[in-house]
Amino acid sequence: MDVRSLFAAQKYAASRPAMEPGQSGANPIAQSFEQTAKNFVDTVQKGEDTARAAMTGGADPHALVEALAQSELAVETVVAVRNKVVEAYQEILRMPV
Repeated sequence: MDVRSLFAAQKYAASRPAMEPGQSGANPIAQSFEQTAKNFVDTVQKGEDTARAAMTGGADPHALVEALAQSELAVETVVAVRNKVVEAYQEILRMPV
């Protein structure tokens, strides 16, 4: 076996695959998406907590209505984004190769 091919094989094995996320410098789009997902989870969790408190008599009805409206808006937004992503994916599948 040639020494150069051995070094090439070692370099290839040590290199990071293209689809693996890198450890240095995270993508700002990924960070934005992560923050948006966390905000969505927090909004829904706050709505659930307020609903639970209202059932036990710990929250006023106005706070319950407000929390549920925010949760509903968050869920509708996520569903709309999901529908756009699915629509874009289907459009890509329809493209001629």
